[in-house]
Amino acid sequence: MARPREQTKRREELIAAASSAMLLHGSNGLRLADIAKEAGLTSASVLYYYPDVRELYTAVFAQGSDEYCRHREERVEAAATPEAKLAECIASGIPWPGRAEETSRILYELTPIVLRNPVAAAENAALIQRQVALYERVLLECAESGRFRLLQPADVLARSFIALEDGYGVDVLTGDLAPETEQQWLMDYARIMVAAV
Repeated sequence: MARPREQTKRREELIAAASSAMLLHGSNGLRLADIAKEAGLTSASVLYYYPDVRELYTAVFAQGSDEYCRHREERVEAAATPEAKLAECIASGIPWPGRAEETSRILYELTPIVLRNPVAAAENAALIQRQVALYERVLLECAESGRFRLLQPADVLARSFIALEDGYGVDVLTGDLAPETEQQWLMDYARIMVAAV
């Protein structure tokens, strides 16, 4: 039996391997053997650490969610003014080419597990709430600056931004929409709903 520290390390390696395999094969085509190959293990070894592969997918989702949110929070915190924070909040939610696209793609690929697994559903709810809280803080800063008026309550607007990001994000990942267009549309929505006074 592996020691706890080794188990933790191996589980982290399996999460990374499953993430890479997910990007290569997608959730529909992903097999346990693909994850094992990516990790340099046998399928039986993967099942030793994750007897239920859905638990592994949930761990991948949780790690991806945390990475995604930390990236957003760091970009917003680095901005100096409320309007700059709102622009960064919007830009950081778009699946731009590179790591942002990869992380977004993994989260979208795992949507089916969220619909059928209560633990994954709770992770998804936490992901949404963390993003809503970020938007809500930024929107309240805009309102408190005295330079902007919110046309809906901050929590409603925050949830609306997330819904728009999620919808447009799929179009970006499928190539039907350029990330620059998503950014423009979200900024247009912001100019309407976060009105300058």
